[in-house]
Amino acid sequence: MNELWKQILAELQIEVSQPRFVAFFKSTQLISLENGIATIGTPNTMTADLLEKNYYALIKNVLEKKTGDKISLIFTINKPLETKAKDEGPLFSERPVAASKNRPPRIKQDYTFDTLAVSDSNQLAYTASYAVATEPGGKYNPLFLYGSVGVGKTHLMHAIANTVFDNNNDATIVYLSTEEFTNEMVEAIQTKSTAKLRRRFRNIDLLLLDDIQFLSGKEKVQEELFHTFNTLVDNKSQVIFSSDRPPSEIKKIEARLASRFESGLTIDIEPPDLELRTAILLIKSQKHGLDLSSELAQRAAAKITEPRALEGFLLKLSTVLNMSGATEITTALIDKCLGNIKETRPTIHPDDVIRVVCEYYDIKPTQLKGTKRDASLVRARHICMYILKEDLRATLVDIGNLLGGRDHTTIMHGVGKIHLLQNSDPILKDSLSQIREQLASV
Repeated sequence: MNELWKQILAELQIEVSQPRFVAFFKSTQLISLENGIATIGTPNTMTADLLEKNYYALIKNVLEKKTGDKISLIFTINKPLETKAKDEGPLFSERPVAASKNRPPRIKQDYTFDTLAVSDSNQLAYTASYAVATEPGGKYNPLFLYGSVGVGKTHLMHAIANTVFDNNNDATIVYLSTEEFTNEMVEAIQTKSTAKLRRRFRNIDLLLLDDIQFLSGKEKVQEELFHTFNTLVDNKSQVIFSSDRPPSEIKKIEARLASRFESGLTIDIEPPDLELRTAILLIKSQKHGLDLSSELAQRAAAKITEPRALEGFLLKLSTVLNMSGATEITTALIDKCLGNIKETRPTIHPDDVIRVVCEYYDIKPTQLKGTKRDASLVRARHICMYILKEDLRATLVDIGNLLGGRDHTTIMHGVGKIHLLQNSDPILKDSLSQIREQLASV
């Protein structure tokens, strides 16, 4: 069964672009093939729906070609494969982007799904965005993408806009930063032209607002966006937001607007892993005209963890290469351009924090995540919350989920308590120091 599915995947990889293969097909399994029915396991409902809707005929044809039998397909939810296949080459498509004179303003034509590197760290965001792009105004409305700087939020938003436009050239698409939306709103109030502004924003097919966290404290703008949002969703128009944090962590936001943000699908885009950083370097190296091998790209990606720093490294590499007159990128040249960048220490996993804290306080993870409020357990929980937030930069929502499904306000209280006490409580300060030392050796 596994061997047959490997052959099927090899065929499918030729038929679809590499990002789509990685996002939709790579984590699938052939669970059974009996009585002309193939049951295919997928990692989540979203992937199952997309495969059934968009690739049913393709998979069916390849299976029938390999087996020689007539086959029907059933897609089900199954845990992803534990063994991660290693792909050769970059995780992106080299197909050129079609030109169009009528593409919506501000939308970058080269930011498409086919030019986005995909790996485990952004696979869910890619899948969700593609689902929205192919069926705007459907069940994932709004789509709320959040993550740190440089993880690809803007690329995904432009990719959605490009796909929606390619499928429907008559679609009305508006992409703005939240700052621009705010400025337009303020100007409309000053010039008494709010009615005109409302007509503009409430009669479109796709609204994309970037950096929505900057709405914090802007009450009038929040009110206008709330009513605009309701009108668009009622009209089956698609709304997409991006932010550097989840809706629950945006301060000074009206409760009703925050509720609207969370009413659709919220996706956390994680920082790129080594595989994805390598792919990004390979993609961007082509734009700089650099012939960078996969091995050298991985060498650089192992030391550069900040997504935005990858572009700076390639710019430096291009400059040094031109100034030196060299014709080949060597390991020595890569190391020279990396300069004083320190070797990246393996990222600490949240499970490591939970394990080390439990070992330090001689308790079980089930006790740490449980509901008992013994003084020692409460102290251990609060320290765990604090380290997850301060050292790993985990979100309040994620920490709550890690620690037994606790509410984000509970996490905020625990983190705040340790922050206040650490300088006045020498025992607490020493405990934090020892736990961090243990984590440093993980």
